Amino acid sequence: MFQFEQSELLKTLPKQFFASLVAKVNSIQAQGHDVINLGQGNPDQPTPEHIVKSLQIAAEKPLNHKYSPFRGHQYLKEAACAYYEREHGVVLDPNTEVAILFGGKAGLVELPQCLLNPGDTVLVPDPGYPDYLSGVALAKVKTAFMPLLEENYFLPDYASLDREIVQQAKMMFLNYPNNPTGASATAEFFEQTVAIAKEHSMCVVHDFAYGAIGFDGEKPRSFLQTEGAKDIGIEVYTLSKTYNMAGWRVGFAVGNKSVIQALELLQDHLYVSLFPAVQEAAATALLESQDCVRELVATYEGRRRVFIDGLRSIGWNVTAPKASFFAWLKVPEGFTSESFADYLLNEAHVAVAPGNGFGQFGEGYVRVGLLTSEERLQEAVKRIKALKLFTIKQ
Repeated sequence: MFQFEQSELLKTLPKQFFASLVAKVNSIQAQGHDVINLGQGNPDQPTPEHIVKSLQIAAEKPLNHKYSPFRGHQYLKEAACAYYEREHGVVLDPNTEVAILFGGKAGLVELPQCLLNPGDTVLVPDPGYPDYLSGVALAKVKTAFMPLLEENYFLPDYASLDREIVQQAKMMFLNYPNNPTGASATAEFFEQTVAIAKEHSMCVVHDFAYGAIGFDGEKPRSFLQTEGAKDIGIEVYTLSKTYNMAGWRVGFAVGNKSVIQALELLQDHLYVSLFPAVQEAAATALLESQDCVRELVATYEGRRRVFIDGLRSIGWNVTAPKASFFAWLKVPEGFTSESFADYLLNEAHVAVAPGNGFGQFGEGYVRVGLLTSEERLQEAVKRIKALKLFTIKQ
């Protein structure tokens, strides 16, 4: 059998960060150990029943068994607009300012290919969601990293960036609530972002995947709430986290008309459209009762309290996330991100994601997903305590 060589393009793609973590977890589990896996970002709760019922009913309609419109059904675009106006006070045109996506990741990977040419520069947060780099590689563009530092509340400090690089940049990725740090953005920060983007004619792509998950009574801000944001950018939203629909692969992009047009044009050549029954269920999620979302946020907030308070009680001085379902924890002295993650997995059978997998400035941290029960999180704390890494202050 012939062994065909992969294209040069495929050879430029970054390695999938989570593949090695999964392999390590599988190896420990194969030895018969019970691993508490806090290393990935896969929601653990089921999709709410009323959304599942909507899919079941829609799947029985013969019309939904045919090809649907290339750019998605109008009712889903209108539902996205209704959601944004209700939740964020942002008014959108369903005809020109909404693109239906095969999950948020698809849009994030496609956007550099839509707007950039080989050799162009894109600003990327560090640490950040690794798959931003997949789109960068496919578009053959240059990456300039924006450090997210604790002293800046994990927000980019635009004044500290190389001015020449900022002038060259054609696109900027942002993500608040943030993966992996759990940080939130302020209105003032988004205003600064709009100003710098306008000054340099730069497109801002705001990844709003965790837009419904805020703590302590704080609702995360949409970038599009900022005056002038639609002039220079878009926001990518997914139903994966808000409604536990990760496996359904449905999301949308909203904002600048020219960016939406480019995104839809590319997708015309890549796909036909989402299964219409999934589109109907997505519209149900966006338009009907949001009690399930409030309950989900309360669940994550309860898990955050149990886990963070538990770690503090054993002497690990950690910071509670402001939003998202992640906690970003400093590793103890004497460890790197990777060595500490390996130590927890091998000695406590607790899996976490090493921070260096999210970028250079993720070194010194690990990311924890609050994606298991309070009881399992308590057990994780108990196992970490048994390692006697921390001194309990009386």
